[in-house]
Amino acid sequence: MTDRINGPDADGGGVDGATLASVAQGSGRRVVLVHGFTQSKSSWSSIAKQLCKSYEVVAIDLPDHGDSAKVHATSLEDAAELVAAVGGPATYVGYSLGGRVCLTLALSHPELVTSLVLIGATPGIADKADRAARVVADNALADRLDPRDGTTPGLSLDAFLAEWLAGPLFAHLTAEQADVAARSSNTPAGLARSLRTTGTGTQVPSYGHLVELAMPVLLVAGGNDQRFSAIAREMATSIGTNAATAFVEGAGHAAPFEAPDAFVKLVEAFVERD
Repeated sequence: MTDRINGPDADGGGVDGATLASVAQGSGRRVVLVHGFTQSKSSWSSIAKQLCKSYEVVAIDLPDHGDSAKVHATSLEDAAELVAAVGGPATYVGYSLGGRVCLTLALSHPELVTSLVLIGATPGIADKADRAARVVADNALADRLDPRDGTTPGLSLDAFLAEWLAGPLFAHLTAEQADVAARSSNTPAGLARSLRTTGTGTQVPSYGHLVELAMPVLLVAGGNDQRFSAIAREMATSIGTNAATAFVEGAGHAAPFEAPDAFVKLVEAFVERD
């Protein structure tokens, strides 16, 4: 099966004419995969390989990630517009940062989202002080990666990824699950820019708008990820009867990559049901 690859210079309708890099494979109903922070479209490889047996699967590099390193977004809303321009009408599957982008897209362009799968995602930080503190923390991390003074050396990509993956959400991952190779297509400057423009603290809280989601929604979290399991339940309650939750047994925050076979079965069952 031949992959269909689109680069950031391909024709498209993104923000200011920019187009995100993507790779498509398979045929049938379209499923768009949107990765998390520090990942790339290659992070979905094993999952896409299974899903493309039944669907057209499009994996996208988010702004400032992977082959979209030269495509920038000024906000989460910009990132959502860029993803929408590539993805078109589809089931959108977003993990972590990708989940926040896909949620934003579903609220702004519901006509494009036939169904929505969010994994380890949040509708934003409700408390204003907590949100401001997260912006400060993300900017401080960005400054370590790509210092604004232009003279202080920043962290190397290898050093940053080692530190990031040693954090509480990811420290339990095996080398295969962490997939540093897929993350290594990123750059310190790109990841720093992503933190500054689409970090969790930049997200406008959308709790009051979740009820507007009329499409089928599946909210997924790892069974061991207590924080995001609770968020998934809260979101499902706010959305209504068109929302369902699923918890991947034995997995943490990176549930799709810790248990790809189980995750694929969840997505397939959900897509066939909607």
